[in-house]
Amino acid sequence: MEDVIKNRIVIILAIFSALFFFATLSSCNSAMRQKSSRDKEMAVRLQLEERVNKFSQERSALEEKAKAKEKEAAEARAALEEAKKILVQEQLVNQSLKDELQKEAKLKEASVADLKKAPVGGKNFK
Repeated sequence: MEDVIKNRIVIILAIFSALFFFATLSSCNSAMRQKSSRDKEMAVRLQLEERVNKFSQERSALEEKAKAKEKEAAEARAALEEAKKILVQEQLVNQSLKDELQKEAKLKEASVADLKKAPVGGKNFK
């Protein structure tokens, strides 16, 4: 009877050992899948982080270019305003010169008219 009990205990222990063995294998398999999943996730995160760094560098470069273009535009606006002021001044000078020319033309016409009206002496000069 002792042998039967011993055999049953051995069989029960063998079954428990097999169950624990399969549970251990399952646990190891699950751990490998989790590690693989974690490694893939880390690879994806690293790629995304590299992209973010690349995009931030590109953004910084583009912001610098935009600032340079804004500065150029401001300089161009200032030059345009200066050119407009100079143009207005030149137009005023031109207008005053035209007015002066018209006055001179009127004076000349008046002088010519006065000379025509003036009596001419009877002497001929040679």
